[in-house]
Amino acid sequence: MIPGSLGRYWRTARYLRPRQLWGQLRQRFDAGVQPFAYTGELPHLAFREPLVPFLPSPPHAFFDGEHCFYLLNQQVTFPKGVDWEYAEAGPLWSYHQHQFDYLRHPALESCARRRLILDWIERHVLGCGWAPHPLGLRAIAWTKLLLTEGVLDLSAADAAVVHRSLASQLLTLQARLETHLLANHYLSNLLALVFAGLCFEGEVADVWLRSAVEPLAAELNEQILPDGAHFERSPMYHSLLLENILDCVNAAKVAKRAPEHLLEQLADAAARMLGALAIFTHPDGQIALFSDSAFGVAAAPEDLCEYAAALGMELRGPARAGLLDGAGFARLEEAPFSLIASLAGPMPSYQPGHAHCDALAFELCVGDQRIVTDTGVAEYVPGALRDQSRATRSHATLEIDGCEQAEWWAAHRVAGRPRVELLSCEPGRRAAGACTSFATPRVRHLREFEVSCDGVLLRDHLAGHTRSVRMTLPLAPGLTPQLQGACAKVLLRGGWHLVFQLPEALAWRVEELPYFPEFGRVLSRSVLVGEASGFECVETRIMLDATAIDGSQDAAPR
Repeated sequence: MIPGSLGRYWRTARYLRPRQLWGQLRQRFDAGVQPFAYTGELPHLAFREPLVPFLPSPPHAFFDGEHCFYLLNQQVTFPKGVDWEYAEAGPLWSYHQHQFDYLRHPALESCARRRLILDWIERHVLGCGWAPHPLGLRAIAWTKLLLTEGVLDLSAADAAVVHRSLASQLLTLQARLETHLLANHYLSNLLALVFAGLCFEGEVADVWLRSAVEPLAAELNEQILPDGAHFERSPMYHSLLLENILDCVNAAKVAKRAPEHLLEQLADAAARMLGALAIFTHPDGQIALFSDSAFGVAAAPEDLCEYAAALGMELRGPARAGLLDGAGFARLEEAPFSLIASLAGPMPSYQPGHAHCDALAFELCVGDQRIVTDTGVAEYVPGALRDQSRATRSHATLEIDGCEQAEWWAAHRVAGRPRVELLSCEPGRRAAGACTSFATPRVRHLREFEVSCDGVLLRDHLAGHTRSVRMTLPLAPGLTPQLQGACAKVLLRGGWHLVFQLPEALAWRVEELPYFPEFGRVLSRSVLVGEASGFECVETRIMLDATAIDGSQDAAPR
């Protein structure tokens, strides 16, 4: 193994595709290039309204119509006019400012939307907003507004300004597709070009559509796995991409200019993604927080399902119920218990930037109450919070010899990777997987999951010599475990106790550690932590106490 930083760079770069390397080289030379200035014939809308109303803005995005932006739980006020170069809230906040999703909030007045769009066009001629990712998503947001009656009310002159700006932006995007990153960014770029190409008519709209249709088909085939999951294994990004694919379905069902087979390809991907989304969704109606996932950024699963149903679509589940074998997730359920297990490593190999060290981790609900939770993500800026969200000990799995499962670094880099295997699955009842971490290649962790009406059984096996083992069970905020030796009790809503019979081979304690359910939001929650020098096989049982705290025999949580 090559040591030090040089080795880390090699272990990162060796997975990159030639197209990415060329894209990174091109990006360096393109850094100072001016955006494309379109002077040709203006594109015009191909239809007046979509088949189904588009979804409103995501929960995290709000603009007061005058001075204040509230994005990703950070409020920024510009009393003297919007600063489109503002960078103090971080690059992700700036991206969302330039994406304009907040203008889709139904409470905004049309004059506020119109004023902000025209202000951006006039004053932001170069900068962050011209980066491909916010550019493509902004083009989708503006096009949705143009197709929603009464939300902009542009004069003919203003409409010409907006249409010309969109032509310039989309031609700029077409010339600078994010091939240096690929994965969800590249797919979003292509969806933006196809969506705009369907919604507009004219010579330049034909260019957008022709340039993106075939690459989009190829990316859908690669990025949306046969099981329906997006290959980056993030329920949040899965949901974001699903909405944009449904938007394209919406447009393709109305537009007479949709190329042959496009609607079929989009609808097939969306139907399978809906099936995978059902596996990612807990009984409380929210997504699991595996990989880079947080609440409030993407539309809620219920809203996505209703949108799809209004478009005449039905979800199509994976070949084996409850199992995403390509993405490595298994959903095990027996009322009142439901568990989602992570049984794969960082994906895809050439772009695992949103991966966490969560192999063999799980989330658990009793009824609609979350019990064991993943950690989520607070920010993408390199530093302590980013490191904590990705760390092995922040997930419900084992940390071996104080080492990480994967060699992650910076904000989105992964060098050495673990070997993770999905070993078996009995749909709805049992699953098993194994992980050999990058830093401990001679130790193999095998974990078996079993869910029944009596509770949850975890069986952990270790093969190989270990110096230390740390088992982590992060609990949802508000749950306070009462720990006595190797037994912990947690009081649930409705007065029931949940009992954790923990392995006696480990010494147990309760720690208070951070939880990041939303970007920009840090909560404290209790974590059960067990440590030992090693073991061969241990069992953890999680079950309901048959008697509620007041001694009554109420119905179990649902």
